[in-house]
Amino acid sequence: MPSPSDHSLSEELLATTRRAIVGADRQRAVLHLLDWMACARGACGEPARQAMAGVYRQQNTNGLALLGHVQPAEAELMMDAMLGSLLEMDDVHRAAVLHPGPVVVPAALLAARQVGADSSALLDAIVVGYEVMIRIGRGMGRQHYTFWHPTATLGPFGAAAAVARLLGLDEQQTSWALGNAGTRTGGLWQLRHEPVPSKSLHTALAARDGWLAAMLAGKGFSGPRYLLEGPQGLLNATARDADPEQMLAVASGWLIHEVSFKPWPACRHAHPAIDALLALGELPRPEAIDRIEVEIYQAALDFCDRTHPQTPAEARFSIQHALAAAVIRGRPSLAQYQSACIADPGIAALRSRIALRVDAEFDQAFPAHYGAGVVLRTRDGTVRQARINDAWGDPENPLQSSDLVAKSVDLLTQAGIEPNDVQTMIRQTLALGDGASLADWRIEMAGIAG
Repeated sequence: MPSPSDHSLSEELLATTRRAIVGADRQRAVLHLLDWMACARGACGEPARQAMAGVYRQQNTNGLALLGHVQPAEAELMMDAMLGSLLEMDDVHRAAVLHPGPVVVPAALLAARQVGADSSALLDAIVVGYEVMIRIGRGMGRQHYTFWHPTATLGPFGAAAAVARLLGLDEQQTSWALGNAGTRTGGLWQLRHEPVPSKSLHTALAARDGWLAAMLAGKGFSGPRYLLEGPQGLLNATARDADPEQMLAVASGWLIHEVSFKPWPACRHAHPAIDALLALGELPRPEAIDRIEVEIYQAALDFCDRTHPQTPAEARFSIQHALAAAVIRGRPSLAQYQSACIADPGIAALRSRIALRVDAEFDQAFPAHYGAGVVLRTRDGTVRQARINDAWGDPENPLQSSDLVAKSVDLLTQAGIEPNDVQTMIRQTLALGDGASLADWRIEMAGIAG
């Protein structure tokens, strides 16, 4: 154990966040706020929401819990974190292999309301929360991801850092917050082998645990300084190939700028194959296709090699379904992950003619790059193929702001919100990046949500 005079890894990590946050960083943070809001509002009709509402006896089932001022605070936070991840459209950092948005944003929003923070303070907290969560994630190594869901294990650190920033905690208190957030870490991948919504529960608990750890730290509740690197800490318990230096490595800017936005409603590991298929241009009729071969990295097979999905949750983790539905029904949409589409005989037949295999080049590049190749063979002997090294939405192949707004419009419209209200939600959310009133925004959003 290091001597008490030494800085812990958590303390060194926090030192990397003591630098300027400028307008461009806040503008980036507000895009992630918009993305979370659209994903969460779009998921309000999902069955998992009704289950959570039933547990907390919430009566308002029409909008976001946080924006509707439903008590208690813990219920608000867990609901909003769950909603942000249910449609599998939440943002993602490739190298860290985690989703910061649905954990950090709801925790920061709740804390901002509790302390009466302005929009700049909220966005700064989001930037810091993303930074801490991503830095830990990118140093965890590949072994951790084999059994552990990083959004669940590392999300509490991001939520705690964001809330600590808004509470104005000092260095020691913030270290306590991270330590106690880490003591509650967990989230096993067994859930992906069964048709259950447990992945969204991971997100809800991560946000809650991080928020609670920071709130307690503000009341003098201490936490372990060496939670990350200690002999019975997170790295020794779950990440034997971790590289702590990656957690502290100098970056050219805030890491929120490296986070990817997801255009398709499916597990991110399915996106490279979708993009490679779409890169082929106009596709043949399904009856003309002999087979489709997908070349991709091993983790994509581990998570998304599923020929016969039975539920929307399983379909979101099926490359075969994503490609078959895209061939028959066009660019991926939420409708393609509903029961009627999953049971479509034509889509089911085409899924059985799609095979996945590991490509050494793509596997070696993962997780720094999410790439895939598609070989489409038709019955007349024609062979068409395409390879992409980075999925759409990654830094090398980014969604533009206009693409993100279009995604938000689609999600909010499909959630049943009137077109004028959709435009208001987007316009006023983006205005927060220019210093618009957070209190006024909250009132406006609550009115629309209700």
